[in-house]
Amino acid sequence: MAENWQLHVTPNADNDPVFVGIGEIPTGKFPDRGFIEALTRVAILALNDAGMVPRDIDTILLIPNLHGAADQADLVFSRMVEELGIHGSAKSSYMVHSGGSTSDNAVRAAHGLIATGHAQNVLVLQCERWGSADLNEMITMLSKNGIPGEWELPTGIQFNAIGAMITRRYMHASGSTPAEMASVCVTLRNWANLNENAMFYTKPLAVEQILASRMVADPLHSYECPPMADGACAFVMTSAGNARRRGISHGVRVAGSGGCVSHYCLSQEADQAVLGWPLAAERAWNQSGWGPHDAHIAEIYDSYAAVTTIALEGIGIAEKGEGARWFAAGNGDPGGKLPMNTNGGLLSAGHTGVGGGTALLVEGIRQLLHRAPSKRQVEDCERAIIGGSGGSYMDAQILLLERTKLGA
Repeated sequence: MAENWQLHVTPNADNDPVFVGIGEIPTGKFPDRGFIEALTRVAILALNDAGMVPRDIDTILLIPNLHGAADQADLVFSRMVEELGIHGSAKSSYMVHSGGSTSDNAVRAAHGLIATGHAQNVLVLQCERWGSADLNEMITMLSKNGIPGEWELPTGIQFNAIGAMITRRYMHASGSTPAEMASVCVTLRNWANLNENAMFYTKPLAVEQILASRMVADPLHSYECPPMADGACAFVMTSAGNARRRGISHGVRVAGSGGCVSHYCLSQEADQAVLGWPLAAERAWNQSGWGPHDAHIAEIYDSYAAVTTIALEGIGIAEKGEGARWFAAGNGDPGGKLPMNTNGGLLSAGHTGVGGGTALLVEGIRQLLHRAPSKRQVEDCERAIIGGSGGSYMDAQILLLERTKLGA
């Protein structure tokens, strides 16, 4: 960690957007938990955490679901405004969608609305029922959506195959072994064992178990593929001035933001072992005034281990070619050099579709607000790297967040 970087301790400008509250419910398989029920529960949890009530919210931004068109339509047509009792007073309700990077872009949308005065208090909501959805329908969806129909779909490619190709390319470029790749999953499971909301809470995992599990898409074993889950989470953003007037002493601000859309067809990606992370990181670091070794945690999209090791290297946390070995050395574990995906990530907290990235963002905000359970809270956590990626890892999106003092 750099010792010469000073945390902002003076009050932010009145219109500087900040995160002030989060909500989350357990992730796993909950067939009896309704979609709207889950959204309403996390909305109320986030509002309570922010010290607000529904009538304080003037804008709702929605993270899409992938489990069914009818529930998606309810979101698009503003059902949650009515469920929260703010019909007539709410100014806007709409959806943002870019796959696994949606939460990054929803933050940018909320940030712009608040900074320009178009919104005062924004509630961002996400719910997914992948774990309880019809399995055959989900297999069909994951075999078609986001895969170019003209060029790649006829080959039979689907998302586990995409993950496998990226993994094979990364292993070749870095010289990483299967055991080193499996160590990423072990780190994530170690964090999930500290998270009561995680799908695999209290279920330890070892490298030997992973390598002995069924091969799904060479070189990916079943324990290296993301488990489809139900889940829901939410967060609240407001202006620093409004937060101060409400007596909120600390918030979380966006110190830097960067992105790169590198392809649509995976075959058009120049290097599957690099993707868009170096350019996205350069853009984010240029805004923030701090670098990768100033961060206290990182929450980076992990639908497959290689997705995260490639990001680690592109962001500058690990040396090129050393991402998997960085994990194998325990650097991302509880108590490690840079705690990584402290909720367990998609691979152990559960893959909630587009919401997998949202859950990582919410965990980052939780850590920076110092509201994680004591067994999982990273000590003196002040700065976080958030990373998301959508589709066939078409983009790399980075938010650099920092805890900030708002008032007395």
